[in-house]
Amino acid sequence: MDPIERALAEIKFGPDGLVAAVAQQHDTGETLMVAWMNREAVRVTLAEGWACYWSRSRQALWRKGDTSGQVQRLHELRLDCDGDTLLLLVDQKGVACHTGRRNCFFRAWRDGGWQEIAAPEVDPATLYSERADQ
Repeated sequence: MDPIERALAEIKFGPDGLVAAVAQQHDTGETLMVAWMNREAVRVTLAEGWACYWSRSRQALWRKGDTSGQVQRLHELRLDCDGDTLLLLVDQKGVACHTGRRNCFFRAWRDGGWQEIAAPEVDPATLYSERADQ
């Protein structure tokens, strides 16, 4: 059996065909984002070495960075003890969040409310319009 098929056989995809995927910066441990992957997204990620996810809103594969240039190179893929969550250790180029922040976890519950703890590093309108022009 092909190694990628062996890997896929160990993953417990949900009834919707998806598995949760946490992206983490490989060298710092920074949690960047959480997304979803289907079988094909995992297959593409392992075959190409670049993070590919499943967009639930678009119902399509989503190669991280296709429109923004903010790609994630895969260092290692890990499977949790239950086989139902993936951890992608990646090298993030630029920002990971569509809001222009380094990661998606920029709000913290403090003093009885959500507070933004990180400002955008890139204007999302500029981030996505630059790639659209290429």
